Amino acid sequence: MQANLKFRLLIIVLSSVFILSGCGSSKQTLTRTPEIAPKREFRGAWVQTVGQSRYRQMNSAAMKHYIADMVRKFDEAGINAVIFQVRPEADAFYRSELEPWSRFLTGEQGKAPDDPSFDPLAFIIEECHKRGMELHAWLNPYRVKTNISNTLSKDHIYWKYPERFVQFGNQLFFDPGLPENRGFICEVVRDIVTRYEVDAIHMDDYFYPYPIAGSSFPDDKSFSMYAATQGFSSSQRSDWRRNNVNLLIQQIKLTIAGTKPWVRFGISPFGIYRNKRSDPNGSDTNGLQNYDDLYADIKLWVEKGWIDYNLPQLYWEIGHSAADYTTLLHWWNANNFEQHLYIGQDLKRSIDKNELNVKIRQSREMSFVHGNCYWYGYQILDNFAGVADVLRTDIHRSKALIPAYTHLHKGTPATVKKLKDVYTEDMHFLTWEHKKEPLNPESPQRFVVYRFRKGEKVDINRAENIIRITPDNFFVLPYEGRKSRYIYVVTALDAFHNEGKPAKIKVKL
Repeated sequence: MQANLKFRLLIIVLSSVFILSGCGSSKQTLTRTPEIAPKREFRGAWVQTVGQSRYRQMNSAAMKHYIADMVRKFDEAGINAVIFQVRPEADAFYRSELEPWSRFLTGEQGKAPDDPSFDPLAFIIEECHKRGMELHAWLNPYRVKTNISNTLSKDHIYWKYPERFVQFGNQLFFDPGLPENRGFICEVVRDIVTRYEVDAIHMDDYFYPYPIAGSSFPDDKSFSMYAATQGFSSSQRSDWRRNNVNLLIQQIKLTIAGTKPWVRFGISPFGIYRNKRSDPNGSDTNGLQNYDDLYADIKLWVEKGWIDYNLPQLYWEIGHSAADYTTLLHWWNANNFEQHLYIGQDLKRSIDKNELNVKIRQSREMSFVHGNCYWYGYQILDNFAGVADVLRTDIHRSKALIPAYTHLHKGTPATVKKLKDVYTEDMHFLTWEHKKEPLNPESPQRFVVYRFRKGEKVDINRAENIIRITPDNFFVLPYEGRKSRYIYVVTALDAFHNEGKPAKIKVKL
């Protein structure tokens, strides 16, 4: 990308950090008439690797087949963004000089795949992108060991700086209070964003660990070192901890912006920000709180523009006594400053209660909710209780585009040129001009192919007419005996998912 363009995008991102704080939704309409087939909707699936044994049972060839099949099944179910966990325990599902290969990948931390050329992250990115889908790289920031008895690779950063880590319960963590730990996590993020064509960096609800009754997080040392100099008194440890996480989130956003400003940063927090008993502006719920228990001030991060999308995990049932799904849905919709808001759905709970369709309909009624993400993705792959069928034929009956990230760039990519249909001896296809500029995010990165029957109104706002989202500059046409007439439309999408003007062509199939 040209240096001046990258600089301009960086300025836009940095400016949003300060400008967005003035935005709010209190004077806006909070509900709308839901669309059965919305044209733009985030449809994500989480694919966790922590605790999984399936990958380490495969060689590289088998894993390639498994990942390709995984992405295909997601695509068929209407998923347009795969959130793949690439850093479960300060280790890697990708080739890294900063952290060792994950034990969940090969069975032993630091052990490389049997095929030296195989890189799982690079491969899943390629599989997603060729289907017009996104890949969000999911990182856990602080966790090092899910069980203290786990063996760390000899080249793990722990062995070089053991004083930067703390044990809490039966787990090991980076101490969030140390600036050098924030710096290292940002280096990991910069490395991924620099070397891989990820669409976003994603973190879930694990910041400071979940509380353990009768135990205090062991950060006395870092608190005594930094609290006073950062303006916190001895009675303000909770505020200091929140500030530590705030600093990390802000630094990660700036790290991404300084590397590839079009790559987004998303957080999937625990579903309750604060209860009303703690804050009159909180939700009418009674459960664990992001702000008070995990020291994650997610509302501030959205308000300040430090993250590009918020994806709270609303895993409870409708009517749950402590955390009603509908109550929380309305609260987040009214408290997200009109920024990108998607809803985390628990598939098993929703299916067991026969609530999935109702929850998705309710989410589509919210003015500031523009998608959903499903936990956990393996249930879609396994078609648990027929959920993949329900998604494909009902909830995701039409393809959908990712909502445009206009706060990063609001523009229109160039209109597709030289659209024509081409015949060969064994193929009929559409083709169009495509000057590939992967490092110019304002240029076309993907294309949307629409089809309309003869006499049908050409309206690209109708999602049911989308037949393909592709990075390629061609589309193979079906054969219908040379008796059917259609109008095909092709538009371009830039890296921010802004859509260009339509190019049309009449075709006889």
